[in-house]
Amino acid sequence: MIDILHSAFTEIWFVDFEFDAKPGNRQIPVCLVAYELRSERMERIWQDELLKMKYPPYSTDQNILFVAYYASAEFGCHLSLGWPLPDHVLDLFTEFRNLTNGYRLECGSGLIGALAWHGLGSMEAAKKDAMRDLVLSGGPWNNEEKKSILDYCESDVLSLKNLLKAMEPNLHLPRALLRGEYMKAAAKMEFRGVPIDTNTLDQLKEYWGEIQLRLIEDIDSQYNIFENCTFKVKRFARYLKSRQIPWPKLDSGRLDLKDETFKEMALKYPEIEPLRQLRITLSQLRLSKLTIGDDGRNRCLLSAFRSRTGRNQPSNSKFIFGPSVWLRSLMKPDPGYGLAYIDWSQQEFAIAAVLSDDLKMIEAYESGDPYMAFGIQAGAVPPDATKETHGMEREQFKACVLAVQYGMGEKSLARKINQPISQARNLQLQHQETYRKFWHWSDSAVDYAMLHKNLRTTFGWTIHIDTNPNPRFLRNFPMQANGSEMLRIACCKAIKKGVKICAPVHDAILIEAPINELDDAIETAKKSMAEASEAVLNGYHTKFND
Repeated sequence: MIDILHSAFTEIWFVDFEFDAKPGNRQIPVCLVAYELRSERMERIWQDELLKMKYPPYSTDQNILFVAYYASAEFGCHLSLGWPLPDHVLDLFTEFRNLTNGYRLECGSGLIGALAWHGLGSMEAAKKDAMRDLVLSGGPWNNEEKKSILDYCESDVLSLKNLLKAMEPNLHLPRALLRGEYMKAAAKMEFRGVPIDTNTLDQLKEYWGEIQLRLIEDIDSQYNIFENCTFKVKRFARYLKSRQIPWPKLDSGRLDLKDETFKEMALKYPEIEPLRQLRITLSQLRLSKLTIGDDGRNRCLLSAFRSRTGRNQPSNSKFIFGPSVWLRSLMKPDPGYGLAYIDWSQQEFAIAAVLSDDLKMIEAYESGDPYMAFGIQAGAVPPDATKETHGMEREQFKACVLAVQYGMGEKSLARKINQPISQARNLQLQHQETYRKFWHWSDSAVDYAMLHKNLRTTFGWTIHIDTNPNPRFLRNFPMQANGSEMLRIACCKAIKKGVKICAPVHDAILIEAPINELDDAIETAKKSMAEASEAVLNGYHTKFND
């Protein structure tokens, strides 16, 4: 592989920055170390010199390969310095994640973990933490400290060189470069951030304690479960007993207090729903943890490729899209600008239909209402049935379709639709009979995974099968992981076309543009998302929500 890389690129640069990053703010570069493989040229540059440089000490054109570990951090420093980003990126983090996704990693997926996995030595974790703390102290640093930080940075760069040699037999260069391209897009989205109405946020923070107490006072008066802001389990148990509500329990015998359980039980017992919403608001909303920069923008690490399906996994408490949905009303464009949220319509249904080549399923998707179409195709409702005429039935069809996509069993489906298990089983049988080709494809995917111990997306994102595989997860993986591929490609394409993306959100993107350019930006973004769906789904063009 090294020989192949040398033939493909005139220079191969291993690059690492040390930087300071206060919550919500952009990176402040402290130093840079870069090493070129063929010439063995080493660059060690301290902050004062970095801030004067208009260009990096290495070329960024198409003949150069930029190698890093979690490259979006390095690109954040590039953007802070006003430097261009390299054309070609090999991120050994994304490739290590792809190599080990699904395995238990004793040392984690950081650089130390990747080196340990390959039997390579590295700096001790304690020493590494101490050096990182020194960097994050913000200085000023004396000459000895500067040298220590540069030496620490250089050790990571040389470790990258050794790691590349160890990983080379498992690298698929075109796909690796595609993943590296997304790390550039992730850096630009993290750098831009989401504009926030900080005045309203400050008011919420100031009065949040009073708001919480008022919410509890208004809602808990019918339950008498909270003590101040604390949910008391014994009181809840007494409430359930008094209402004769048979609440699910854990193996330990304790009440199952997961939100999913509350959601399912609230369908059977609607009086539970206000309590559920109160718990969500109190538990998920940590206003002080939202990371807002000095410029009033929400920024946090998008944690690209962190989930098993390859999706971003940003902190729920730091990211504006993580806590309660109503908090998103705090998003506020700058004067003269507008925001637009663009998402695919039933993305995972479309992926399942097209990749399985199930023509009935594709027909259902193209109808615009795949849930009602399923009911009609299954003969469960008349051909002219609509959401208005058969709303209750449609909700059951919808629950069944989503249950199939997320690997939900018949018992969970029964609780979700508040019907006997026999009704849930009947819905699933209707789905299997209606979409036989999809089910054959889904069964084959699970069989392949069990036999070959892995499963891959269209562009090679891999889940490896370790001990105790979960067949439901394996059924869900092709939809979720290919959806992740689709979003990554869409972000890359849209950003290259000049669209300003503030954040990716599961199957959607949030963009901003001057008001008079917003419609054009939306169309460009949609075109990029359409091209991404065509790339993943062999030319098929998915729909968008209005």
